[in-house]
Amino acid sequence: MRDFILFGVMFGLLPFCFLRPWIGVLVFSWISYMNPHRFTWGAAYDFPFAKIAAIVTILGLLFTRDRMPLPKTKEVALIIFLGVYFTFTNFFAFYPEAAWIQWEKVTKILLMTLVTMILINDQRKFKYLVVVIAFSIGLLGIKGGLFSLVTGGEHMVLGPRDSFFYDNNDMALALNMVLPMLFYLAKNENSKRLKTLFWFTFVMSLVSVIFTYSRGGFVTLAGICTILFLKSRYKFFAAIIVAIVLIAGMSYIPESWFGRMETIKTYEESRSATGRIYAWKTAWNVAKDRPLLGGGLEGLRDPTRFRYSPDPGSTALDVHSIYFEILGEHGFVAFILFVALILSTLLSAQKMKKVIRANPQHSWAENYLNMFQIGTIAYMIGGIFLGRAYFDLFYHIVAMVVITKSIVEKEINQEKSIKPLSIK
Repeated sequence: MRDFILFGVMFGLLPFCFLRPWIGVLVFSWISYMNPHRFTWGAAYDFPFAKIAAIVTILGLLFTRDRMPLPKTKEVALIIFLGVYFTFTNFFAFYPEAAWIQWEKVTKILLMTLVTMILINDQRKFKYLVVVIAFSIGLLGIKGGLFSLVTGGEHMVLGPRDSFFYDNNDMALALNMVLPMLFYLAKNENSKRLKTLFWFTFVMSLVSVIFTYSRGGFVTLAGICTILFLKSRYKFFAAIIVAIVLIAGMSYIPESWFGRMETIKTYEESRSATGRIYAWKTAWNVAKDRPLLGGGLEGLRDPTRFRYSPDPGSTALDVHSIYFEILGEHGFVAFILFVALILSTLLSAQKMKKVIRANPQHSWAENYLNMFQIGTIAYMIGGIFLGRAYFDLFYHIVAMVVITKSIVEKEINQEKSIKPLSIK
């Protein structure tokens, strides 16, 4: 039954994706982040819904007039340069077959990032996009949070099976990146019902992060909660609420969770942690040997570990870092471009906030920029311990910073072009 419902909904939306391709961006985001097909058991489970939505949206883009030119920003240039460089290094990949399969996935993410910047061209569409992304992952947070509360937190919260963030660490990263979105959406929503829904989703997503049992996720959560607390106007009341939640939570969280978090202090004794360090050294050695090429996409596999690792017997199966993943797979040039994209996104948001403060009539955009900055910081912190350099949520955040800037600049320019009539 779930399969039939999903097929019906999806194919019912495709005409809208073509006729109004900005809706296609929303549909693509919903499928990509919520992964509704992974909650079915039949033909829909492996059906390429996101790919079809992307194709129909791009076809609609070719015919629609409801679009804006691709913004001429540093972030756009860096995304294009990264895509070109990934393609270049792939011609010299260690494992060409696996590399080109992964290249198709990465290229789709980068392409749809650019398409998003073209089609989301006003405040209304922009808010819909943010809400769709936040709720697509937030609903998974609700599911995980309620499951943890019902079961006493004894079981690990995971993402949708066979999705990009099925692993507990990946799930924690995704939730941490949308927590700032949910926080600011709740803070600025006028509708009481929607405000309550946003706050409930925020709290349940926070609970889900804790019960992913992800140590990196917990460190990232501590970081973003600290930033949100410092940015809060009502710090005293926020501190009281946090204290109440912590006191109540300490008596509820099982001993197994504390045992897992305790290993953060003794990481040098953890096989998982030392394995990650060896994986980072492996990526570094690949980059030193091939500084302009790396190993190509999917280049850090077992044969590479046997050749480049200081400890070939290490149990690490993944590079476990966005930074070392880019470095090992594409070399130093791509690493510089990747870090530049992250920093440029943060700086662009900060500069735009200064422009908005000088033009208070556009204050609606400041909270969006805050949520995107904190989401990027969550990616930077969580990415230290996790190999998700091609996580589409990060590139979507970059796109949304660019879109915010484009919309505000467009509105300011329109205001300047309207000259008041002189009264004689």
